[in-house]
Amino acid sequence: MKKRLIFSLLTAAGIALSAPVSAERYVIDTQNAHAFVQFKIAHLGYSWVLGRFNQFEGSFDYDESNPSASTVSVTVNPASVDSNHAERDKHLRSKDFLKVDEFAQATFTSTSYAVTGDNTGLLKGDLTLRGVTRPISIDVTQIGAGKDPWGGYRRGFEGTTRLALADFGIPMDLGPAAREVELFLTIEGVRQ
Repeated sequence: MKKRLIFSLLTAAGIALSAPVSAERYVIDTQNAHAFVQFKIAHLGYSWVLGRFNQFEGSFDYDESNPSASTVSVTVNPASVDSNHAERDKHLRSKDFLKVDEFAQATFTSTSYAVTGDNTGLLKGDLTLRGVTRPISIDVTQIGAGKDPWGGYRRGFEGTTRLALADFGIPMDLGPAAREVELFLTIEGVRQ
């Protein structure tokens, strides 16, 4: 009986030790402004309008031994749009663009992550914007990871994607050069 108990305990310990390490949870550091959701769109084909969303939050799970198991979830307040011009921002919040009175948040939830190189990957997920949900792909580069001066651990990524305005029901037509908006994401997460 004693031998059977010792064998059972050793087997259980062996299984526990061989179990894969789970992904680490990171909260996106928006409080200290170490994360950005920015955009760029052509203005009539003559120049660019640049902007950002000042209010968003989210988290991601990342496992170095199994990056394909990574997940991301982000919520953005579209009313926080900031293009450095008050009247334009008012127009961007209107029914012509983001329609923030009716749609108070935009969300992104990942569905998959595939490694494409040493520090690169392709993140796929569902973006809900203006009440419309569509699958999108984001080209991702891992910037780095390590200890911070405050005793924590951080991991950072950047990503880019392009969205067709019409895909999300945005009716404003700014001409052929402005049918897509480019998003640039810089995300620094603090390990929990």
